Amino acid sequence: MSSVTPDQPRRAGPVVRADARPTDRAVPGPRVPAPRRPEPSRGRAPLAVAAGVAAGWAALTSYLPVALVLGLVQLSEDAGSVTGALRAGLAGWLLGHGVPLETGAGPLGLVPLALSGLAFWRLTRAGVHTSRAIGARGGRSPRQALTAAGAVGVGYALLGALAAVLVGTAGLSVSPIRAGGTYAIFGALAALIGAGRTTGVAGVLAARTPTVLRDGVRTGLVAGLLLLGAGAGAAGLAVATGGGDAADMIAAYRTGVAGQAGITLVSLAYAPNATVWSTAYLLGPGFAVGAGTAVRTSEVSVGALPAVPLLAGLPSGPADGFGAALLAVPVLAGMAAGWLLGRRLLRPAARPEPPAARPDRTELGWPALLGPAALAGPVVGLLAGLAAAASGGPLGGGRLAEIGPVPWQVAAVATAVVMAGALLGAAAAKVLDRPGRG
Repeated sequence: MSSVTPDQPRRAGPVVRADARPTDRAVPGPRVPAPRRPEPSRGRAPLAVAAGVAAGWAALTSYLPVALVLGLVQLSEDAGSVTGALRAGLAGWLLGHGVPLETGAGPLGLVPLALSGLAFWRLTRAGVHTSRAIGARGGRSPRQALTAAGAVGVGYALLGALAAVLVGTAGLSVSPIRAGGTYAIFGALAALIGAGRTTGVAGVLAARTPTVLRDGVRTGLVAGLLLLGAGAGAAGLAVATGGGDAADMIAAYRTGVAGQAGITLVSLAYAPNATVWSTAYLLGPGFAVGAGTAVRTSEVSVGALPAVPLLAGLPSGPADGFGAALLAVPVLAGMAAGWLLGRRLLRPAARPEPPAARPDRTELGWPALLGPAALAGPVVGLLAGLAAAASGGPLGGGRLAEIGPVPWQVAAVATAVVMAGALLGAAAAKVLDRPGRG
């Protein structure tokens, strides 16, 4: 205990207010999330087991709807059987992955894109589950993502080859090697998307991508979705207009309620194909429904068609009047995507920093705006060409050996049209933008 003397008075300590903040402490900076720690090895599953289970579940969940739909058609016949329905489901399942079927009437290669989309989505989930099972979640390791995707692809390839062996009959044959290779590529690509997102590799690649390229891809995806949406609307309107003919075609099969329901569901499985064909029609190149045929806005030349309800919406002649205005839809889709790009770049979302620290939207130069708009054209062209290639295929030999649009024509026209529209939309957004508005 210290003593107090006259020559050594007690020094008064500093007066501290109740509402005062300490000034000698360092101001804490922004928190940075620590990288995810690897999961314990004892909780991990072997790679072969995880990939095999994930691939098998993806195959089962994409096969059962096909077996149910084709089973309705198969069992409605007098000679139908459960075995025949299961084999027909395997054949349709293989066709949905792009594996052609060799029949007595010729190759059958028109892929139902609705089934392809279902199988692709299930395989992306397989990539997610496999990555989690092996403890690669959040690891940001490209090697782990590729390993998980490759393992799923190998397991899926074995299932595809097995299905090709089981589906073979006297009038139907499928190459197991072709099926295995197709399933390996299909499964690995789809699983890589899921594995890339789960491991965090997709986020790392997106962060390292140049801003112009990233904005261009985003704008191209927006324009592509708008273009496909317009094609879906036009196809739906055409089928609705010819709904009476479609109903007559379904009733003409004489397969009972179950068979007619199955035929309707098969037609719905090809609805994405019709969407792509309608988009090609809006772009100008059009599509074919047989050798020597053409369905374009300027020409409609078709012969005898199979009794397929989906074909009831084909136009009867060249577009005129209001139909000719449909040619402006692709340009408008590109302009809308370019406008949205300009609005997003010129009017960024509110950020936590004060207004004085935010970048001035008037400082955005023309190259930073028009660069992504120009890149949107090739992005849409690439996607449109791939969709056109996937939507077509033969329906046997002879006259129906050519069905669908020509991929390179669709890609070239989509690139030019969307690029022009996106540039116009982005330029209009910058010209009409004012610092004092909004």
